[in-house]
Amino acid sequence: MASATPASPLLMLGLPKGSLETATLALFAKAGWKISQSARSYQPTIDDPELDGRFVRAQEISRYVEHGFFDCGLTGYDWILENGSDVVKVCDLVYSRASNVPSRWVLAVPDDSPIRTVKDLSGKRIATELVKVTREFLARKNVPAAVEFSWGATEVKVPDLVDAIVDLTETGSSLRANKLRILETILETNTQLVANRKSWAVPAKRAKIEILALLLQGALNAESKVGLKFNLPKAKLKKVLGLLPALRNPTISPLSAKTWVALETIIDEAVARSIIPTLKANGAEGIIEYPLNKVVY
Repeated sequence: MASATPASPLLMLGLPKGSLETATLALFAKAGWKISQSARSYQPTIDDPELDGRFVRAQEISRYVEHGFFDCGLTGYDWILENGSDVVKVCDLVYSRASNVPSRWVLAVPDDSPIRTVKDLSGKRIATELVKVTREFLARKNVPAAVEFSWGATEVKVPDLVDAIVDLTETGSSLRANKLRILETILETNTQLVANRKSWAVPAKRAKIEILALLLQGALNAESKVGLKFNLPKAKLKKVLGLLPALRNPTISPLSAKTWVALETIIDEAVARSIIPTLKANGAEGIIEYPLNKVVY
């Protein structure tokens, strides 16, 4: 069985360099791991002797996981498909640099383009970073079009260099700013924790990867939640329980004053602003709202 030593950490972890980097470090910090690096270093310091890691581009991580350089890593579902990587999907981690919703690869053309449907791209030229996935999409639609690799700044290539692009978007704002119109979504994607198949078969490695998954998911679950606790007259308990949107049934504890109880629960943060005044109006006292680091279901 594999074991960790100071010279040989249990897991080598692939971390995304670039746009996801800051969000990934923040997620790990909330999950309980402090990852630090110098400005020019691709080798981070992790406050866990069982973990080592490297920062590489998300586009490459699934290949390095498949080939065994990394035991596990965080990368996009899009790049797993693009690379055709044979890896174990451990869990989805829906986060990005700007939001916690899945991103989309979309087919887009200039606002004033005569192209209205995917079929209209027959014989046209398309630029994208996601070449393989785009070609497979067009093949399913029976649309013969030339797909070329774009090294970046893809939005500026239409209409002078290409007829259409396939680009990644979260909100569509960048496309609108460049006067582009979305024809169709070709793929929804989000970050995934993936593992090398041989590493996944080693009990000690798998157990550590599952701990990573549990706590990273717990950190993401907590981002839109808050804890809420308060004291309430017993006479108001039934009514308040009907008003309270709880993750699970709230915890109810007796107080020294026998006509009062203490309640504690987890709610969506967006609900707190409306539920707290309602609780106050129904006799609640000592209302405390507090942030959460992890919510593990």
